[in-house]
Amino acid sequence: MYQVLVVDDEMIERMALARKLKKHFGDTCQVIQAENGLEALRMFQENSIQIVIMDIGMPGMNGVEAAEQIRKLDKGAVIIFLTAYDEFSYAKRAISIRALEYLLKPCDDEELLPVIEEAMRQAGMNAEFTEPEQGVRFEEAAGQDEEINENRINQIAGILREYVKNHYMEEISMQDAARAMNYSDAYFCKLFKQCFGQNFTAYLTQVRMNEAKKMLQNKAVNIKDVSSGVGYTDSKYFSKVFKRMTGMLPSEYRTGYNVQK
Repeated sequence: MYQVLVVDDEMIERMALARKLKKHFGDTCQVIQAENGLEALRMFQENSIQIVIMDIGMPGMNGVEAAEQIRKLDKGAVIIFLTAYDEFSYAKRAISIRALEYLLKPCDDEELLPVIEEAMRQAGMNAEFTEPEQGVRFEEAAGQDEEINENRINQIAGILREYVKNHYMEEISMQDAARAMNYSDAYFCKLFKQCFGQNFTAYLTQVRMNEAKKMLQNKAVNIKDVSSGVGYTDSKYFSKVFKRMTGMLPSEYRTGYNVQK
Protein backbone atom coordinates (compact mmCIF):
# COMPACT_ATOMS: atom_id res chain seq x y z
CA MET A 1 0.00 0.00 0.00
CA TYR A 2 1.21 3.48 -0.87
CA GLN A 3 0.99 6.20 1.77
CA VAL A 4 0.20 9.55 0.19
CA LEU A 5 0.42 12.85 2.07
CA VAL A 6 -1.96 15.54 0.78
CA VAL A 7 -1.05 19.03 1.99
CA ASP A 8 -3.37 22.01 1.43
CA ASP A 9 -4.65 24.72 3.77
CA GLU A 10 -8.04 24.66 2.00
CA MET A 11 -10.03 21.87 3.66
CA ILE A 12 -12.41 21.43 0.70
CA GLU A 13 -9.51 21.13 -1.78
CA ARG A 14 -7.75 18.68 0.51
CA MET A 15 -10.78 16.47 1.06
CA ALA A 16 -11.77 16.51 -2.62
CA LEU A 17 -8.30 15.34 -3.64
CA ALA A 18 -8.29 12.64 -0.94
CA ARG A 19 -11.67 11.33 -2.18
CA LYS A 20 -10.43 11.34 -5.76
CA LEU A 21 -7.36 9.30 -4.84
CA LYS A 22 -9.41 6.77 -2.88
CA LYS A 23 -11.91 6.47 -5.74
CA HIS A 24 -9.27 5.75 -8.38
CA PHE A 25 -6.68 3.80 -6.37
CA GLY A 26 -8.82 2.17 -3.68
CA ASP A 27 -7.04 0.04 -1.11
CA THR A 28 -3.65 0.49 -2.80
CA CYS A 29 -3.57 4.06 -1.49
CA GLN A 30 -3.76 5.36 2.09
CA VAL A 31 -4.25 9.14 2.22
CA ILE A 32 -2.92 11.23 5.10
CA GLN A 33 -3.86 14.92 5.25
CA ALA A 34 -2.08 18.02 6.53
CA GLU A 35 -3.26 21.64 6.45
CA ASN A 36 0.11 23.45 6.42
CA GLY A 37 3.82 22.96 5.94
CA LEU A 38 4.68 22.40 9.60
CA GLU A 39 1.98 19.76 10.01
CA ALA A 40 3.12 18.13 6.77
CA LEU A 41 6.66 17.87 8.11
CA ARG A 42 5.41 16.29 11.33
CA MET A 43 3.17 13.83 9.48
CA PHE A 44 6.04 12.86 7.21
CA GLN A 45 8.29 12.13 10.19
CA GLU A 46 5.60 10.05 11.92
CA ASN A 47 4.53 7.94 8.92
CA SER A 48 6.17 5.92 6.14
CA ILE A 49 5.07 8.26 3.36
CA GLN A 50 6.25 7.64 -0.21
CA ILE A 51 4.33 10.35 -2.11
CA VAL A 52 3.67 13.98 -1.15
CA ILE A 53 1.16 16.17 -3.02
CA MET A 54 1.87 19.70 -1.86
CA ASP A 55 0.18 23.07 -2.23
CA ILE A 56 2.53 26.09 -2.09
CA GLY A 57 0.62 29.07 -0.72
CA MET A 58 0.07 28.14 2.94
CA PRO A 59 0.46 30.14 6.17
CA GLY A 60 3.61 29.70 8.22
CA MET A 61 5.91 27.28 6.41
CA ASN A 62 4.91 27.27 2.74
CA GLY A 63 4.89 24.21 0.50
CA VAL A 64 8.30 24.76 -1.06
CA GLU A 65 9.95 25.19 2.35
CA ALA A 66 8.23 22.08 3.68
CA ALA A 67 9.24 20.10 0.59
CA GLU A 68 12.86 21.17 1.04
CA GLN A 69 12.79 19.80 4.62
CA ILE A 70 11.11 16.58 3.48
CA ARG A 71 13.77 16.10 0.82
CA LYS A 72 16.46 16.34 3.51
CA LEU A 73 14.67 13.62 5.49
CA ASP A 74 14.11 11.31 2.54
CA LYS A 75 15.97 11.63 -0.75
CA GLY A 76 13.70 9.06 -2.40
CA ALA A 77 10.27 10.54 -1.59
CA VAL A 78 8.21 11.54 -4.63
CA ILE A 79 7.03 15.16 -4.38
CA ILE A 80 4.32 16.69 -6.57
CA PHE A 81 3.33 20.35 -6.40
CA LEU A 82 -0.35 21.09 -7.04
CA THR A 83 -0.79 24.82 -6.76
CA ALA A 84 -2.41 27.97 -8.09
CA TYR A 85 1.00 29.73 -8.07
CA ASP A 86 2.11 30.04 -11.70
CA GLU A 87 5.45 31.69 -10.88
CA PHE A 88 8.76 30.66 -12.40
CA SER A 89 10.62 31.37 -9.15
CA TYR A 90 8.69 28.57 -7.43
CA ALA A 91 9.09 26.20 -10.35
CA LYS A 92 12.83 26.91 -10.35
CA ARG A 93 13.12 25.96 -6.68
CA ALA A 94 11.23 22.76 -7.48
CA ILE A 95 14.25 21.65 -9.55
CA SER A 96 16.54 21.47 -6.53
CA ILE A 97 13.83 19.57 -4.64
CA ARG A 98 13.49 17.19 -7.62
CA ALA A 99 9.70 17.45 -7.77
CA LEU A 100 8.11 14.95 -10.15
CA GLU A 101 5.65 17.50 -11.50
CA TYR A 102 4.53 21.12 -10.98
CA LEU A 103 0.78 21.08 -11.67
CA LEU A 104 -1.43 24.15 -11.76
CA LYS A 105 -4.91 24.33 -10.27
CA PRO A 106 -7.50 23.64 -11.47
CA CYS A 107 -6.14 20.27 -12.57
CA ASP A 108 -8.44 17.68 -14.13
CA ASP A 109 -8.16 13.90 -13.81
CA GLU A 110 -6.52 13.52 -17.23
CA GLU A 111 -3.55 15.53 -15.97
CA LEU A 112 -3.43 14.47 -12.33
CA LEU A 113 -3.95 10.70 -12.41
CA PRO A 114 -1.09 9.81 -14.80
CA VAL A 115 1.26 11.79 -12.55
CA ILE A 116 0.09 9.88 -9.44
CA GLU A 117 0.47 6.60 -11.33
CA GLU A 118 4.01 7.57 -12.33
CA ALA A 119 4.74 8.50 -8.70
CA MET A 120 3.57 5.06 -7.58
CA ARG A 121 5.71 3.39 -10.22
CA GLN A 122 8.80 5.33 -8.91
CA ALA A 123 7.93 4.65 -5.11
CA GLY A 124 7.56 0.73 -6.48
CA MET A 125 11.02 0.86 -8.11
CA ASN A 126 12.54 2.47 -5.00
CA ALA A 127 15.00 4.21 -7.30
CA GLU A 128 18.33 5.35 -5.95
CA PHE A 129 18.79 9.04 -5.35
CA THR A 130 20.96 10.83 -7.87
CA GLU A 131 22.14 14.40 -7.58
CA PRO A 132 20.63 16.77 -10.13
CA GLU A 133 22.91 17.57 -13.03
CA GLN A 134 24.94 20.73 -12.66
CA GLY A 135 24.84 23.58 -15.14
CA VAL A 136 21.24 23.27 -16.24
CA ARG A 137 20.34 26.03 -18.63
CA PHE A 138 18.04 28.84 -17.56
CA GLU A 139 18.77 31.25 -20.40
CA GLU A 140 15.81 29.83 -22.34
CA ALA A 141 13.58 31.28 -19.65
CA ALA A 142 14.76 34.85 -20.15
CA GLY A 143 11.83 37.01 -19.36
CA GLN A 144 10.54 34.18 -17.16
CA ASP A 145 6.77 34.25 -17.69
CA GLU A 146 6.74 35.81 -21.15
CA GLU A 147 4.82 33.82 -23.73
CA ILE A 148 6.83 32.17 -26.50
CA ASN A 149 5.80 33.26 -30.01
CA GLU A 150 3.48 30.99 -31.97
CA ASN A 151 5.98 30.01 -34.68
CA ARG A 152 8.51 28.82 -32.15
CA ILE A 153 5.80 26.96 -30.20
CA ASN A 154 4.87 25.05 -33.36
CA GLN A 155 8.51 24.18 -34.07
CA ILE A 156 9.16 23.02 -30.51
CA ALA A 157 5.89 21.05 -30.41
CA GLY A 158 7.00 19.14 -33.50
CA ILE A 159 10.33 18.27 -31.91
CA LEU A 160 8.69 17.17 -28.66
CA ARG A 161 6.08 15.12 -30.53
CA GLU A 162 8.84 13.37 -32.46
CA TYR A 163 10.79 12.66 -29.26
CA VAL A 164 7.78 10.97 -27.64
CA LYS A 165 7.05 9.04 -30.85
CA ASN A 166 10.59 7.66 -30.84
CA HIS A 167 10.80 6.87 -27.12
CA TYR A 168 7.29 6.02 -25.81
CA MET A 169 8.25 2.34 -25.75
CA GLU A 170 11.00 3.06 -23.22
CA GLU A 171 10.71 3.85 -19.50
CA ILE A 172 11.09 7.60 -19.92
CA SER A 173 10.19 10.38 -17.49
CA MET A 174 9.69 14.11 -17.75
CA GLN A 175 13.24 14.56 -16.45
CA ASP A 176 14.64 12.29 -19.18
CA ALA A 177 12.88 14.30 -21.86
CA ALA A 178 14.06 17.61 -20.37
CA ARG A 179 17.68 16.45 -20.36
CA ALA A 180 17.40 15.15 -23.91
CA MET A 181 16.26 18.62 -24.99
CA ASN A 182 18.93 20.29 -22.81
CA TYR A 183 16.27 22.18 -20.83
CA SER A 184 15.89 22.60 -17.09
CA ASP A 185 13.03 20.58 -15.59
CA ALA A 186 11.04 23.68 -14.66
CA TYR A 187 11.38 25.32 -18.07
CA PHE A 188 10.54 22.06 -19.84
CA CYS A 189 7.33 21.71 -17.77
CA LYS A 190 6.28 25.24 -18.71
CA LEU A 191 7.21 24.77 -22.37
CA PHE A 192 5.43 21.41 -22.72
CA LYS A 193 2.23 22.79 -21.19
CA GLN A 194 2.34 25.73 -23.63
CA CYS A 195 2.76 23.36 -26.57
CA PHE A 196 0.17 20.71 -25.70
CA GLY A 197 -2.07 22.12 -22.98
CA GLN A 198 -1.19 19.24 -20.65
CA ASN A 199 1.81 17.92 -18.76
CA PHE A 200 4.36 15.49 -20.18
CA THR A 201 3.20 12.45 -18.21
CA ALA A 202 -0.43 12.80 -19.30
CA TYR A 203 0.58 13.28 -22.94
CA LEU A 204 2.94 10.28 -22.84
CA THR A 205 0.22 8.07 -21.33
CA GLN A 206 -2.22 9.04 -24.09
CA VAL A 207 0.34 8.20 -26.79
CA ARG A 208 1.07 4.85 -25.16
CA MET A 209 -2.60 3.91 -24.91
CA ASN A 210 -3.22 4.86 -28.55
CA GLU A 211 -0.31 2.68 -29.64
CA ALA A 212 -1.52 -0.13 -27.39
CA LYS A 213 -4.93 -0.04 -29.09
CA LYS A 214 -3.25 -0.52 -32.46
CA MET A 215 -1.21 -3.47 -31.18
CA LEU A 216 -4.25 -5.09 -29.57
CA GLN A 217 -5.95 -5.27 -32.95
CA ASN A 218 -3.49 -8.03 -33.84
CA LYS A 219 -4.66 -11.20 -32.03
CA ALA A 220 -1.24 -12.79 -32.56
CA VAL A 221 0.40 -10.31 -30.13
CA ASN A 222 -0.13 -11.26 -26.48
CA ILE A 223 -0.96 -8.61 -23.89
CA LYS A 224 2.43 -8.90 -22.15
CA ASP A 225 4.13 -8.00 -25.42
CA VAL A 226 1.72 -5.10 -25.92
CA SER A 227 2.57 -3.87 -22.42
CA SER A 228 6.34 -3.98 -22.98
CA GLY A 229 5.89 -2.58 -26.47
CA VAL A 230 4.46 0.66 -25.07
CA GLY A 231 6.92 1.09 -22.22
CA TYR A 232 5.39 -0.85 -19.32
CA THR A 233 7.43 -3.68 -17.80
CA ASP A 234 4.54 -4.63 -15.48
CA SER A 235 1.61 -5.92 -17.56
CA LYS A 236 -0.80 -5.71 -14.60
CA TYR A 237 0.04 -2.04 -14.16
CA PHE A 238 -0.41 -1.52 -17.90
CA SER A 239 -3.85 -3.14 -17.76
CA LYS A 240 -4.85 -0.89 -14.87
CA VAL A 241 -3.82 2.26 -16.75
CA PHE A 242 -5.48 1.03 -19.95
CA LYS A 243 -8.77 0.43 -18.14
CA ARG A 244 -8.69 3.87 -16.54
CA MET A 245 -8.09 5.50 -19.92
CA THR A 246 -10.53 3.43 -22.00
CA GLY A 247 -13.00 1.94 -19.52
CA MET A 248 -11.99 -1.58 -20.63
CA LEU A 249 -9.27 -4.10 -19.89
CA PRO A 250 -6.93 -4.77 -22.83
CA SER A 251 -8.51 -8.20 -23.34
CA GLU A 252 -12.00 -6.64 -23.41
CA TYR A 253 -10.89 -4.00 -25.91
CA ARG A 254 -9.41 -6.71 -28.14
CA THR A 255 -12.58 -8.80 -28.00
CA GLY A 256 -14.78 -5.79 -28.79
CA TYR A 257 -12.60 -4.75 -31.72
CA ASN A 258 -12.66 -8.20 -33.28
CA VAL A 259 -16.43 -8.53 -32.78
CA GLN A 260 -16.97 -5.20 -34.58
CA LYS A 261 -14.86 -6.44 -37.49
